[in-house]
Amino acid sequence: MSVRRIAQEQPETFEFNAENMIWAEELIKKYPVGKERSAVIPLLWRAQEQNEGWTSEPAMRKVADLLGMAYIRVYEVATFYTMFQLSPVGKKAHVQVCGTTPCMLRGSKELIEICKKRIAKTPHTLSEDGDFSWEEVECLGACVNAPMIQIFKDTYEDLDEKALEDLLDAFARGEQPKPGPQIERTLSCPESGLTTLTDVPEYLPLNLTSDSEVAAEKNLNADKTSEDKEVATETAENETSENKAQDSNNSAEDLKSAAAAALTEKSTESSSATDDVSDDHRPEYLDGPRDGQADDLKMIKGVGPKLETTLNALGFYHFDQIANWTRENIAWVDNSLSFKGRIDRENWLEQAKTLASGEETEFSKRANYDDTPKGDK
Repeated sequence: MSVRRIAQEQPETFEFNAENMIWAEELIKKYPVGKERSAVIPLLWRAQEQNEGWTSEPAMRKVADLLGMAYIRVYEVATFYTMFQLSPVGKKAHVQVCGTTPCMLRGSKELIEICKKRIAKTPHTLSEDGDFSWEEVECLGACVNAPMIQIFKDTYEDLDEKALEDLLDAFARGEQPKPGPQIERTLSCPESGLTTLTDVPEYLPLNLTSDSEVAAEKNLNADKTSEDKEVATETAENETSENKAQDSNNSAEDLKSAAAAALTEKSTESSSATDDVSDDHRPEYLDGPRDGQADDLKMIKGVGPKLETTLNALGFYHFDQIANWTRENIAWVDNSLSFKGRIDRENWLEQAKTLASGEETEFSKRANYDDTPKGDK
């Protein structure tokens, strides 16, 4: 990066105006005590905006005084970041032309020639009326819309020679042209419009440019969807009612019988799903912990506070109980847990055997620290 030095001619003083001073004081309060200097960049940027687009040495000193920083520290920040202009720039527009490869391939050389012709032959030089200046910069971040320029905060993309001439004319008249692509394209979408997802109605058409139009389209789609759902629900309810009435011959007793049959069928299905896990396979359990002192089951990796409560409710309070489970016992317990398979997945039995013998596992060593999570929650 080239050496950046402040301009030789500097104003005598700089003071934030009343509005900006209030803003600066509120900004500084947002930072922790002792960390206020972190506000240096936003304060320098606000100073640059107030100072007609450039950061003077008195402005740097003012920011340093507000933050209790050495002048050299603020100077280092301002000279490092290229967002801070170190000499006066055009009052109406400072044109930064991107000269990186994508923009260069798409015509940024021609844009630079226009700047030389319209503003000044060399960069960082004010035009005769003081309203314009220009420079070549590195990538501005919209390569797909190359070539592009940046004027103060805004970027102007998809330019050609005529488009840049028109922009400069508008700024000269004191106007504020609309930023973004200067051709018929939405943001960085294809110039030709949509090429995919063209048959998906949920996607909004790209010709909607205003927030009100987008909101109106969303509301229209929502109303239409809601209406379709209501019609479909009403139709389904009518058909269901007609079918039930026909099947039951409009008899209330038949409707009760049908409901009872459905409940019986559901109960049968539920029972058949657990036929292979009978209470005969329930592990040995206790009505309460031995001597009133339960083991901390959270020392088993995979057992959190909620799961420990569940295991206690099933009568399991100690490591040796879990260590002695058989395959049938595991199936029975697994059927009582919300997430099946975790007993084998986390290898509870091996962990329980180690803990029951008085030794520690790698997990229990870590779990003994208060700041370490004890198993899954």
